[in-house]
Amino acid sequence: MTKEKVLLHLPYAPPFLFVDALEYIDEERVTGTYIFKPDLPCYEGHFKGQPVTPGVLLTEVMAQVGLACLGIYLLRDSIQQQVPSVAMTSTQIDFYRPVSPGEKVTATAEKIYFRFNKLKCRVALYNAAGELVCDGILAGMIINRSNE
Repeated sequence: MTKEKVLLHLPYAPPFLFVDALEYIDEERVTGTYIFKPDLPCYEGHFKGQPVTPGVLLTEVMAQVGLACLGIYLLRDSIQQQVPSVAMTSTQIDFYRPVSPGEKVTATAEKIYFRFNKLKCRVALYNAAGELVCDGILAGMIINRSNE
C-alpha cells in the first residue's frame, strides 16, 4: 500500500485530520508531518495573547501518524476499500517544548507490537528545528470494519 493510499483510508477529515503527509512507512515505523494552521479555534483561548498548541492535539498528531497510519499499513491486505476505526487505549506522553501556531511538526512512531489488532508504538514529535517536542508510548485498537 502506498503512503497516499494509507492517507485515503484514515477515518478523519478536516478539521480533525492532523496528518498532511507521510514521509516514510514500513512494517516497523512511520514518519509523518503536519502544520498547525494559525486559524485553529483552539488558539483563541490557549493562551490569551500567546497561543500554544494544546498537548492533546500534539498527542493526536502522534496517534494519527503512529497508530492510525501504521495500523492501516499493517492491515493493508485485509482493508481493501474499507475505512477502519481506531480507538486509543492507552497513552503515556512527556512534553518538553511548546508548539506555536503555524509550526510544522514531524511525528515518528516505531512499532513495539501488533497483535489481535492492538498496536503499541513508541512515538516522538519534533519541531521544524529538529528539537524533541514530546515523546512516549501510545496503544490503540484498529478495527477493520469488513471483519466485524
